[in-house]
Amino acid sequence: MLDDACASKGEIEMYSIIGFLILALDIFAIVRIIQSSASGTEKILWILCVLIFPLAGMIIWFFAGPGGKRV
Repeated sequence: MLDDACASKGEIEMYSIIGFLILALDIFAIVRIIQSSASGTEKILWILCVLIFPLAGMIIWFFAGPGGKRV
């Protein structure tokens, strides 16, 4: 009965890998933001966006951020 309520080992490993991948990409985005030519205020706002909304913030930064690809 207890096994039915718990996540399987495979699911836990999958979510761990996905979480680690998002963390690594967020760190990459933050480093690129710091290295960009944007003003200090813009850098702080982009970093906060990435930290508060890890996945969405990183995706938005990639397309619209300083030095990002313009859509």
